[in-house]
Amino acid sequence: MSTDVAGEPKIWQDKKRHLWLLGLVVPTMMFLVLPLVWAMNVAGWQTASQALLWVGPFLIYLLLPALDLWIGADGQNPPDEVMAALENDKYYRYATYAYIPLQYASAIFGAYLFTASDLGWLGYDGALGWLGKIGVALSAATVAGVGINTAHELGHKRDSLERWLSKITLAQVCYGHFYVEHNRGHHVRVATPEDPASARLGETFWEFLPRSMVGGIRSAWELEAARIRRTGKNPWNPRTWWGNDVINALAMSVLFWGVMIAVFGVALIPYVLINAFYGSSLLESVNYLEHYGLVRQKQAGGRYERCTPQHSWNSDHMVTNLFLYHLQRHSDHHANPTRRYQTLRSFDDSPNLPAGYGALIGVTYFPPVWRRLMDHRVLEHYSGDITLANIHPRVRGKVLARYGAAG
Repeated sequence: MSTDVAGEPKIWQDKKRHLWLLGLVVPTMMFLVLPLVWAMNVAGWQTASQALLWVGPFLIYLLLPALDLWIGADGQNPPDEVMAALENDKYYRYATYAYIPLQYASAIFGAYLFTASDLGWLGYDGALGWLGKIGVALSAATVAGVGINTAHELGHKRDSLERWLSKITLAQVCYGHFYVEHNRGHHVRVATPEDPASARLGETFWEFLPRSMVGGIRSAWELEAARIRRTGKNPWNPRTWWGNDVINALAMSVLFWGVMIAVFGVALIPYVLINAFYGSSLLESVNYLEHYGLVRQKQAGGRYERCTPQHSWNSDHMVTNLFLYHLQRHSDHHANPTRRYQTLRSFDDSPNLPAGYGALIGVTYFPPVWRRLMDHRVLEHYSGDITLANIHPRVRGKVLARYGAAG
């Protein structure tokens, strides 16, 4: 605890305490742009106004990177003496709970905009054109994709309510298996070649995406089936399905979208597909950058060394910290997986990304740019010995030939 100029003890305060509520801008952004859409339509700019419905991609690819660049680093870490009180402060968990109903309100409203035949109240002559429809779907998917981070925060907790809320949050993007695979698969195998969610040096995002998606689903099923078998039951027996966290999570998605299609009609199907694929791809782009090229070394007995802050890329940009509940402090998260977001710390000795997640998500889509930005950082992290990195088999020979002399 620090002291003030008079020598009196000064109580540490979270400077971001009320700023955490800015995270709720994401699930409300489609509602927030409506007055501007209406005003542009009244002015006769009906085609141009539909660009505002692309507010989700605009937020991810333009606004967050710009704000991160402008505001800069966060830099505030809670001291040891406040950790217990900060961890137990329920204000922070309520801030994450609030995201969930707003996420589903956005999904339902987006479905209405996507399928409505008469949007005269918004100033349109009839329905949205495909420019507006795709924008609405991508914006709703952005809300759900960012919502996966809320599910990530809640899914790590021991409270049963929070675990169920995690699965409910994942239902919109049909990614409920993440609840199982992330907690019991990724956190065990992180930064190893066996982990589908740890990207390898030289592996493009477009190679990583199907490997992580398919591998994550397969791993989640295997982990859950093994858990059920340990109880003496058959995971294929329908009587076990309600207790199967992969199946009951999938059932939530089927139920939600089944009801939505029943209400809004089959015209909603493209909206469903965009929500599922684009929303989950945002998660996978973050997965891609979090452990790129990093690997835990094998010890003499053949086991991997313990996961430390050195096995995750860290970032501490203020604005993205607020919108993603400190997910960027990923090194501390893997060292302390059950620690709540408000108590996560940034380590100077962790490998650090050159920018915040917001700026880097779009960069992952362009492999030459990404590799120019990151490959030399992996090499520097391993003090020039590239053989210590997690190298993609397809490029291993080329990488060793290029950097081998440095090792």
